[in-house]
Amino acid sequence: MFASLLGGCGADQQPAAKAAKASEASVPVVVVNAQRKTVPLSVEGIGAVEAIASVAVKSRIDGQIVKVAFADGDELKPGQVLFEIDRRPALAQLRQAEAKLASEMALLAKARTQDARYQDLLRQRFISADGYQQYKTNLDSALANAAAARATVDSARLQLDYCTIRAPITGRAGRIMIQQGNLVKANDGNPLVLINQLQPIFVNFSVPEQYLAQVRGAGAGLVKVVASDADGKAVEASGTLAFVDNAVDPASGTVKLRASVANRDLGLWPGQFVHAQLALGERADALVVPADAVQTGPKGSYVFVVDAERKAQLRYLVVERTVGAEALIAEGLAAGETVVVDGQSRLLPGSPVAIRDAAGKS
Repeated sequence: MFASLLGGCGADQQPAAKAAKASEASVPVVVVNAQRKTVPLSVEGIGAVEAIASVAVKSRIDGQIVKVAFADGDELKPGQVLFEIDRRPALAQLRQAEAKLASEMALLAKARTQDARYQDLLRQRFISADGYQQYKTNLDSALANAAAARATVDSARLQLDYCTIRAPITGRAGRIMIQQGNLVKANDGNPLVLINQLQPIFVNFSVPEQYLAQVRGAGAGLVKVVASDADGKAVEASGTLAFVDNAVDPASGTVKLRASVANRDLGLWPGQFVHAQLALGERADALVVPADAVQTGPKGSYVFVVDAERKAQLRYLVVERTVGAEALIAEGLAAGETVVVDGQSRLLPGSPVAIRDAAGKS
């Protein structure tokens, strides 16, 4: 009896051992079902931020800076005073020009009086037409001299106005390149300060030429801009497509685009590198799987599909494009099939699998 009991125990343990062995041979994986849904279509590119307007402020006259009315990095408004140049030389020129104008106006008044008198004598035939012509010429000359003097006054007033340098646009000031007390020259090669307009702002990026027709069809499409801050976190902004270049770059096979972004929170800065994503519309009834499920091998893209017997089967497929974290499948997969998204590295065709959730529970 003892022997038979031992034999019975061994018979009972054999299936359990086989089941345990089979369980140990199974590869734990996380799966999802391929599904059809409407997905947004977009194209991405690496881009750079550019100020929508950038002005290098220069002096239009020679002189000494007597006042700097702003600080490095200030937000500026159009017409705001930036620099004051010594006004005394320009003011002296204006007074001289005004005195010359007064003199010419006096001569003009005299010439008009003489012209009126000799016109009357000409009508009474006390002088000849040739005799009157001299006074008519004097009047014309006085009129021309007065006009020239008036233009000199206007020029002097303009020079005086140039002594005050104002901000031409709304924007943020850069570093002040010249300080109070220094001499400046008209149209010097070095600017006094550089002003960049930051709101709105441009984002320039490029996309492959095969998307050109879709890009043109998108019109003023929505553009999502993603930058990274110092902590590596994503800084997102959105804008609209403002410009499509009129030619494809033959060297890179790309077309240049430009987006206009409101940049209300000043999250984007000129010269900053960003990722830009242009919305091209939607694809209805697209077959999608997580992009992490798709692997690349010598024969192209593939996934592991779990069949009814819970065995992994290798399936080659054609990926149309990747949209965010999802891959759009053009061929090789059907809706509802179970696809492995985690654990593929330990699978071989025909490997038994143990399905678990993302938290690791079977």
